[in-house]
Amino acid sequence: MRRGWWLVRWLGTGMAILSLLTHSWGQDTEECKLSRPGPPATIVTINEESPNGTVLVENMQINGRAQDPGRTISLTLLENYDYWVILEPARQRLYLNSTGRILDRDPPNSISTIVVQVQCTNELVGTVIFHEVRIVVRDVNDNTPRFQQPRYYVAVNELTPVGTTIFSGFSGDNGATDVDDGPNGHIEYSILYNRNDPASNRTVSVANTLSGFIILAERLNYEETTRYLVLVQANDRAPYPPNRRSATTTLTVDVLDGDDLGPMFLPCVLVNNTRDCNPITYRVAIPEFTEPSKLNPLNVTPAIQAVDMDRNIQPPSDRPAILYYILVGQPVTYPAFFSLNRTTAELRVLQPISRDLYQRFTLIIKAEQDNGHPLPAYADLIIDILDENNQAPYFQFATYQGYVSEASPVGTTISASANLTAPLGIIALDNDIEETKDPMVRITLNDHTTIFSLTPAGIIRYLRLIKPVDREKQMAYSFTMVASDGIQQSIPVTVNILVIDANDNTPTFAEVSYSIEVFTDMQPGETVLQLTAADADEGLNGLVTYEILAGAQGHFIISNRTGRITVAPGVTLTVGRSYALTVRASDNAPETQRRSSITTVYIEVLPPNNQSPPRFPLLTYNLEISEAMRIGAILLNLQATDRENDPITYRIVSGDSQKVFNLSETIGLLLLRKPLDREVTDQYLLVVTASDGNPGGTSTATVNIVVTDVNDNDPVFDLTTPTNFTVQEEKANVFVGQVRATDPDAGVNGLVRYRIVNQPDLFTISANGSIYTRVPLDRELRSQYDLVVEASDGAVDPRRTTLTLSIQVTDIDDNSPVFSQQTYVANVPENTPVGTVVLKLSAVDSDLFSVVTYRIKTESARQLFSLNPVTGELAVLQTLDFEDLAAMGMGANFTFQVEASDQGGVTPPGRATVTVRITDMNDFSPIFAQDLYKGLVAPNAEKGTVITTVFAEDKDPPGTPASFVRYKVDAKRSPYSGSIFDVEEVTGRVVTKVNLNEEPSVTFQLFVIAYDDGEPVKSNSSLVEITVLQPSRIPIFTQEEYRFPLVSELAPLGTLVGTILAAAINQTIFYSIVAGNELGHFRVNNMTGVISTAKPLDYENVTSYVLRVQADSMLVVMSNLRVPSKTNTAKVFIEVQDENDHPPVFTRKLYIGGVTEDSKIFSSVLKIVANDKDTGNYSQMAYRLIIPPAPEGQDSFVIETYTGVIKSAIMFRNMRRSYFRFEVIATDDYGKGLSSSAEVVVSVVNALDMQVVVSTVPPTLVEEYKEDLIRILERHIQDQIPGAKVIVEAIGPRRHGDGFELEDYSKSDLMVYAIDPLTNRAISPKELFKFLDGNVLEINKEFQPYLGEGGRILEIRSPDIVASVKKAAQAVGYTEGALLALAIIIILCCIPAILIVMVTYKQRQAECAKTARIQKALPPGGKAAPAVAPGANLYEELGDSSMVKKSVIEEADHQRILSTLSRRAIASRGNGALHVDLPKSESNVTFLSDCNPLTTHNPVYDDSSPEVSARGESPSEKRFSFSPPGPAGSDCVRSMPARIQGGPRGYELPRRQALMDPDDWEHRLLNSAAGGGRRPESFSAFRLSGGTETKLSGREQVRHSEQRAPPEQTLKHSGGFRGSFSSILVRDEDSDEVLELTSETLLSLMDYPYGPPYVGRDLPSGVAVNQGGDSRPLARRRSTPPAHGTFGSSVAGYAAAQPCQITVEVIPDPPEIPAPPPPRQHPPSPTTSPSSSPPSSPPSPPCIRKAQYSPHSSPPPVQKRVTPPPPPPLPPPPLPSLPLPPPPLPSLPLPPPPLPPPPPPSPINGNQLRPVGQFVPSFLPPASSLRPVSERKHPPALHASQADAGKKELKGILKNIQNLADIERSVANLYSQVDKTSKVPRFNKKPQATEESAANKMQSSDPWEEQSTPKTTNSSCAAQVSSTTTSASCAENGTSELNVAADVQQTGQLNSSSPNAAELPSSQSTVF
Repeated sequence: MRRGWWLVRWLGTGMAILSLLTHSWGQDTEECKLSRPGPPATIVTINEESPNGTVLVENMQINGRAQDPGRTISLTLLENYDYWVILEPARQRLYLNSTGRILDRDPPNSISTIVVQVQCTNELVGTVIFHEVRIVVRDVNDNTPRFQQPRYYVAVNELTPVGTTIFSGFSGDNGATDVDDGPNGHIEYSILYNRNDPASNRTVSVANTLSGFIILAERLNYEETTRYLVLVQANDRAPYPPNRRSATTTLTVDVLDGDDLGPMFLPCVLVNNTRDCNPITYRVAIPEFTEPSKLNPLNVTPAIQAVDMDRNIQPPSDRPAILYYILVGQPVTYPAFFSLNRTTAELRVLQPISRDLYQRFTLIIKAEQDNGHPLPAYADLIIDILDENNQAPYFQFATYQGYVSEASPVGTTISASANLTAPLGIIALDNDIEETKDPMVRITLNDHTTIFSLTPAGIIRYLRLIKPVDREKQMAYSFTMVASDGIQQSIPVTVNILVIDANDNTPTFAEVSYSIEVFTDMQPGETVLQLTAADADEGLNGLVTYEILAGAQGHFIISNRTGRITVAPGVTLTVGRSYALTVRASDNAPETQRRSSITTVYIEVLPPNNQSPPRFPLLTYNLEISEAMRIGAILLNLQATDRENDPITYRIVSGDSQKVFNLSETIGLLLLRKPLDREVTDQYLLVVTASDGNPGGTSTATVNIVVTDVNDNDPVFDLTTPTNFTVQEEKANVFVGQVRATDPDAGVNGLVRYRIVNQPDLFTISANGSIYTRVPLDRELRSQYDLVVEASDGAVDPRRTTLTLSIQVTDIDDNSPVFSQQTYVANVPENTPVGTVVLKLSAVDSDLFSVVTYRIKTESARQLFSLNPVTGELAVLQTLDFEDLAAMGMGANFTFQVEASDQGGVTPPGRATVTVRITDMNDFSPIFAQDLYKGLVAPNAEKGTVITTVFAEDKDPPGTPASFVRYKVDAKRSPYSGSIFDVEEVTGRVVTKVNLNEEPSVTFQLFVIAYDDGEPVKSNSSLVEITVLQPSRIPIFTQEEYRFPLVSELAPLGTLVGTILAAAINQTIFYSIVAGNELGHFRVNNMTGVISTAKPLDYENVTSYVLRVQADSMLVVMSNLRVPSKTNTAKVFIEVQDENDHPPVFTRKLYIGGVTEDSKIFSSVLKIVANDKDTGNYSQMAYRLIIPPAPEGQDSFVIETYTGVIKSAIMFRNMRRSYFRFEVIATDDYGKGLSSSAEVVVSVVNALDMQVVVSTVPPTLVEEYKEDLIRILERHIQDQIPGAKVIVEAIGPRRHGDGFELEDYSKSDLMVYAIDPLTNRAISPKELFKFLDGNVLEINKEFQPYLGEGGRILEIRSPDIVASVKKAAQAVGYTEGALLALAIIIILCCIPAILIVMVTYKQRQAECAKTARIQKALPPGGKAAPAVAPGANLYEELGDSSMVKKSVIEEADHQRILSTLSRRAIASRGNGALHVDLPKSESNVTFLSDCNPLTTHNPVYDDSSPEVSARGESPSEKRFSFSPPGPAGSDCVRSMPARIQGGPRGYELPRRQALMDPDDWEHRLLNSAAGGGRRPESFSAFRLSGGTETKLSGREQVRHSEQRAPPEQTLKHSGGFRGSFSSILVRDEDSDEVLELTSETLLSLMDYPYGPPYVGRDLPSGVAVNQGGDSRPLARRRSTPPAHGTFGSSVAGYAAAQPCQITVEVIPDPPEIPAPPPPRQHPPSPTTSPSSSPPSSPPSPPCIRKAQYSPHSSPPPVQKRVTPPPPPPLPPPPLPSLPLPPPPLPSLPLPPPPLPPPPPPSPINGNQLRPVGQFVPSFLPPASSLRPVSERKHPPALHASQADAGKKELKGILKNIQNLADIERSVANLYSQVDKTSKVPRFNKKPQATEESAANKMQSSDPWEEQSTPKTTNSSCAAQVSSTTTSASCAENGTSELNVAADVQQTGQLNSSSPNAAELPSSQSTVF
C-alpha cells in the first residue's frame, strides 16, 4: 500500500512537471516569430507626403501577445531614423509620424527608404528576434518642372533654312528639371500660343519633345520682325495626364540680318508706305578744256554712295562690299571721258572736254555687292560741261573788320559793328559766273580755323564762332582769306575781329579773412588796414567800390574807392574790445550784370606796452622720431604763453648747425626742414627761446631728439669683388666664386642674405656668398651665364640689391658631331652628269676646336655616290636613268647612311640618313579629250553653277608629278569670259564665277589651259563655248523647297515620299536628283517627279536628307547637257521617322557582382546598363529579373525598373561561397517594346574574401577616380584569372593602430574583392593578395595619373575584422598553458565521481541478476493463475487496474519529454561544446532548462553513402542494409559514427555506434553459445542498413556512460582491415563463469548474414564495438562525438549461465492527433510507395520515406488514430526440472501488411511527422539458452549530484524545480514498474501505423542527403522481455523513445514557421 501511494505521488508530480514543460515548450519557442513564412523582414510602400498617422504595417504578424494581461512578448522600435515611424505594440501596427513635417522623397530631403528594426523580446525565455521593416517611399508627382534659367536666348540668321534646329539649350541640365522620380521626373517640351507675339507660335516648333530641340517652322525676315518671344512649356510625363505638372519659360529668338537684300543709293527717300527708295540723281559740273588733274576727283553733288540694305549683318567682317559700275550712258562715247572707281565711287574725268561737242552727259550707274548677290541698285548721274575758267575769283573788300562778344555762345555770327547788330558778310565773286549765281568758290582761312569758320556756299558767306573766346586771354584775332574756283585763286584779304568785353569776372580779395591788432593809443583817421580787390574786366566792369556791410559799430570807416579802413572820427578804442567787419567789393557794371564778393576783417584792441616774458610749459622736451620722417612734418608744439598776450617770437639758439629743423617764429611749431639720416647723426639736442620783444622778455627750453632707424639702406656689394668667373662643364657642386655685401642699417635691417635670382636650378649660394654649381653644366647648350645674385637685408619688407656675375663655362670633348638634318632628301633628275654635286651635308660639333670629317657608311651607296670628307658634298658617280631603274626593279629612291666624325675625338660619330630620289623628266604635255567643249547656262545662273567638265590626260608615268594634270582659265585669251566663268583646278568642272545676269542666246568663249607639275611644266589648251539659254526653255519649279511627311525608317522599298512639280511651255520635263542622294536611298521618276525610297532607311545613321532636284527640258537632256538655274532647281527636305527597330544592347553579356553576408535588404548590388540606338521612348529601358524559383518562394534580388539597379531582397547570413545566377531582361519603350537579356551572377562573400588597398591619397580622390583605379586592378588580376571582376566593397579613411580604431583622412582604404567567372565565387584572399602585392610597382605607375604626384599604394592588407581575429587567436595561444593546467585539475576532481558511478552501477547489476533468477520460476507460456500473477497485485495497489491502459499511452508523453530533454542535455554536455559552424538549415531545438540550442544531428558524420542509394544496387550487393524487399533505392538510411568497413567492393559507410540493452545482449550472447554459431536461414533476408542507429534516452546514455569503467576482461580481436573479431571472453560477475565466444558466434548473435569478415551490424544497446586501430581512414574523417564514448576490445559483465524464457512485446508508438490536412494534397510518388514482402521473406522494419513533392500528385488517405492492442497475459512459470524450448511464435512467418502511403508534407514546413509501423523481430534465441533475467543485478540509479554534473544553471520554468534529475529518474522507474504487467501482443495481428517518433524527426540532417536521395525511416519499437529487469530496461529504452514523438511533434509545429523548419532531421532507432 505504501508503495502504491509512493507511485501515485510521484506520478502526479511527473504529470504536473510534464504539463508545465509541454505548455512552456509549445509556447515559448514560437514567441517573436512570424506567423507567416519567410525571413523576419517586411517591405511596404507608401506615397510621399502621406498624412500623419498613415498606417504603414497593419499587423506585423509576430506570434505572441504584447499587452497586459498575459503579455508574452515586448516590442521595441530600433534604428528609427528621425522618428518617422510610430509603433503600436498591442496591435503590432506601425504608423507614419510626420507631425510638423512632410515625408518628401524629393530633394533636399530625398527620403526614398525608411528602415527600422522591431525588436521582439520573448518575455518567457528572454530571447530576442529583430524584424526589419523597410518602408519604400513611392514618388508622387508633387513637383513642378523648373527651368534652370528665367529666360533663354538664341540668335538665328534670317537665311536659316526651315527645319533647321535653332536651339538645343534645353538639353542636359540646362533645361527644365523635375526632382520627381521615374516618369514623374521626365520632361517633355511643347510650344504654347503667345497672344503678345502670335507669330512666334507658327515660326518655330519642337522637333523632339524629350530633348526640347527647337526647329524653324517658317522663313524669317529680319526686315519685318527682329525678335520673337516663344513660350515654351515643360511638363512631366506622369502616367495619368491630368496629374501632369508644367512650367513655362520664354525663349527669345533674335533674328540676325542676312544677306537677302541688295544695295541702295544714298540719300534714300522712301516711297510712301514702302521700303523702296525714290530714284536719285547725282550732278556735277566741270569747265571745258580743263586738265583732268585739276578737276579729279570730281565733286559730285551729293556724293555718290551706296550701302547694303542689310545693314546689321554680324560680324561686320561678313558684310559685303559695294562695287560701282557705269552701266550705260549718253552720249555713248562717255567711256572715253569718264571713269568710276569700283570701290570708292570716285568719278574722274579722263581728258579735257570741249563744250562745243558735249554740253551734258547722262549716265546710269549700278551698285552691286561683291559676293555676287543678284539684286543691284541703279541711279542717274548728270555731268554738265561749263565754259572755260579764265577769271580768278575776288573779294568785294580788301579788309574786313568784325566784332564778337566774349560772352557769345558757339555758333554766333561775327558782327560788322561794335553794337553787334548786323552780321559781317563776306562776298567773293567770279567773273566766269553770273553775279546772280553762286560762284561755288572755295574760301579758306590761313589761321584760327579752330575758332572761326566760314559758311561753305552762297554768294554771301558768314563767319561763325566755333569755339568760345575770352577777352582776358586774347582781345583780337587777325587772319587772311583766299577764294578759289578750283583753278585760280583770289588775292588774300585780311580779317580783323575784336573781342568785346563782358562782365564775366568778379572782384576778388587776396584773403578770405583778415586779423588785425590795434592799440588803444591809435588816433581817429589812423589807418587800420588797406584792402584791395582785383577785377580782370575793363571799364566800368572792372571798376571796384568798397563798403562795410556790418560789424563796424561806428568805430571804423572804409574808403569806397581805395578800400582803406581807418578809425572813425571821435572814437576812442578800449582794451579788450574785438570787431568783425564784413566788407563787400563790387564792380560798376549795370545793376543786372553787377558782380561782388565779401571778406571779414577781425580787429582786436590791445594795450599799448608789455610787462612779463613768455613761459614754456616744460623746460625739457624728449622726442623720438624716425629717420624716414617726411620734410615739413610737425614734430613738436613749443607754444609759450604770455600774460600780456604780446606776440611771441621763437628761435633755435643751438644744437642745429645743419639747419635740419625749422621752428616757426610765430606759433612755435617745430618742423622738419631736411631729411634725417640716422647713419650720419642719431641724436640732436636743441635749445630754443621764446621772446615777446621786450627787454627781459625771453625764456628758453631744451629739446632732446633721438633718431630711430628705418630700413633705408640697400645692401651694398663689395666693389672689389670680381664679377667674372669660370667653371668646367659636366661637374656638379663645383665652387664658382664668392661675393660679399654689407648694409649700414642696424639690427636685422643690416643682416645680409644672398639668393640666386635667375638660375636657382643651376647654381646655389651659401650664407657667406660662396657660389657652387647645383647640377652639371653643358657648355654646348650654353657657354656663358649672366648670374644675378641678390643681397637682401633681414627686414620684414627687405631691401634688395643685385649684382650680375658673368660665368663662363669651359669646354671638354663630350659631344659627337650632329648633322643639320637627321634626314636629307635630294631630288636628282635622271641622266645627271657624273660628278654633279646633288647635296651638301653639314655637321657641327658643339665642342670647341673640333674638325669634322664625312664618309658614306652604307657600302652599296659608295658605288653610286661620292662624299667629300671635308666639305660634305655628295656627288654622282654614275649616270642614272629613271626608266632603266624602273625596268630593273631597283626603284627611283636610294637611301643610305652617312657619318660625321670628330677627328681625334673620343665620342662616337654622328649619323644621318640620305635619300636620293631620281626624278623623271617631263616628256609629255597634257592632251584634252576634245578640242571643243560646249555648255548651256541659264541667264540668271547662280554663282558656282556647273556648266560642263573638261578633261585632259598626260602620258607621263602615273604617280609622277609630270602626270598630274591641273586646269586654269586663260585670262589673256578670255578677259571677259574669265571674269564670269572659272574652271576648278583639280576636277576640270567649268562653273559660274558670279551670279549671272546676261542676255539670252549670247555665246561666251572660254579658253581653258591644262598643265602638269613636271619639270619643266608643260601645258595645252582647249576652247569651251558657253551659250546662254532662253528662259522659256528652262522649267520652273512650283516651290523653292519641298517638305514631305515623315518617312518611316521601316518603309519598304518603293514607298512614296512625295511629288515634285515643275512647269514649262511646250516642253517635256526631265526630273533628276543632282545632290544630296550620294547613298542612293531615294530615286525620282524622271517623267512624273515622284520621289520614292530606293534603299532601306536607317534613322540611326541618317535622320534627315536634303535633296537638290533639277528639272530640265528633254531636248536639253537629249543633247547631253544640263542647265542648272535658280528656277529649275529646288530643295527637298525629307525627315526620317524613328521606329523601334533596334533591341536594347547590354554593355556586357555577363554581369558579375557581389554581396556580403551582412548586407541589409534592399542594398544596392549592381547596376545594369542597356543602350538602344533608337531615340525617344524607344531608347528608354524597363528592367526586370528572371530568377529561378527558390524553395522559400521569395526572390533573392529585385531590380529598379527604370534605373537598372539590382538590390538584395533577402538576408545572406551564412551563405558565403554561394552564388546566384539569374537573367535580366531590358525592354525598351518603358517595357512595351523590344527586349534583350543578359546573365547576372552575384556571389556571396564576406570580409575573409577581401583585401584592403591602402593608398596615400584621401578617400575623396579615390572615390573620384574609382572606375579608373578598379580597371587597373582588374587588368592585373585578369592576367592571372581571365575575366575576373573586381568589386569595391568600401572606400574610407585609412584605419590603423592595434585595433584599427584610428582613422587618417589624408590616406584611404580601398576594400576590394574579385570574382572568378569560372567558379562564380570569390578568389581566395591569398591569391588576391599575391596578384595585387606582386604587381604593386606596376599598379603604382598606372595609378600615378589619377592619384597625382606622391600618390601611391602603401600596402595590401587583410580587412580590419580578419586582422583582429588573427590577433585574438594569437592572444589565445598565450594562455594555452593555463588552460592545460585547468583541464588537469578538472579531470582530477572528476575521478572520485567516476569511481562512485562505477560502484553504484555494479551494485545495480548484481540486483538485476538476482531478480532474473527469481523470474525463471515463472511458466514459459500460457495463462497464469491469478494468485501467481504479480502484475495484478501491482494494479490493485495503484487503485485502478485501468491505469495501465492510460499510463502506457497517456502518461508516456510526459515520460518521453523528460527523457528526451535529459538525453539532449547529457549529449550536449558530452559533446563538450556546440557546433557553432552548423549550417543554418539544421533545425535548432531549445532545451528549456538552460535555453541553449542543441542540434538534433551532428553534422561531423555523413548519415549515408549517397552512392549506394543512387546506383540502386541489388540487395545482395548492398552492405549493412536493413529494410524490407522493395525497389532499388528504398533502403532505410540510418546513421552510425563508427567507421565500419565491409563488403567485397570496399564500401566505406559511416556508421554510428549502436547502444543495445544489456539484457538483450546477454540473451543473444548465450543463445549464440548454445547454438554453436548456427543461425536460421531467415537471417539471410535481413540487410543491415547503412546507417542504423539505436536511439537511447538521455538517462540510458548516462547509464551506459557509467558502464564504461575500465573492463576486467579484455576482448581480444584481430587487427585485420575488416575489423573482424577473433574471440571474446565474457564473464558473469555473480558466478565468475567465463564464456568464450568466437567471431562466428558473435556475428550470429548480431543477425549478420555474411560471416566473419563483415563486421558492422548494429550492436545491442549498451555495447560499443570499434574496429581495429589500423583500419583504413575515413573518406571524410570526422571525430566521434564525446557523447558516444567507445570501448576497447572487451565486453564485461553481461554473460549468464542459466537459460530463461523471453517473451517479446512490441509497444507501438501512441498516435498523436493528425496534423491538419494541407491546402493541396498529392499522392505518393511511385518510388516512395512501400511494397509488401513476399510470404517467404521474414518481415523487416518498414521504411517510411519522405514524401516527394509532385505538383500533379493526388492526396493520400489521411491516417486515422490507432489504439494500441491490450497487453497479452503473462506466460506461466517453467517446470523446475526441465529446460523447456522457447514457445512458438505464430506471428513470425507472417509478413507485415503494406503500409498506407505517407501523408504529404505540411503546408508550413514540408516535413510533417510520418507514421511508422511496428517492427516484429524475425528471430529470437531460445529461452532455454538464456539465464533468467531475474537473477541479474541492476545498477543503482544515479545520484542527483552525479546526474547534474556539468549542467548549466536551469532557466525558464524549470529553474524553480528542485532535484529535476531525481524526479525524472523516479518517474521513469515508476513507469517501468507499470510496464511489468503489460501483456505481449499477438503477432498475427496487423501492425498499426503510428506517427513518426521523435527520433525520426531528429536523426537525418545531412543537407546533401536530403536533396539527393529519398529518406526512409524505421519505426521505433521495443522488445520487452517478460521479466522485471528486462521490462524496466525496456521502459527506459523503449518507452522513452516512443514518447519522444509527442515532444518532436509539438516542436515541429512550433517551429513550422521557421525558415529551417523544412529541414528538421529525422532519426531511426530499433531497440531489442
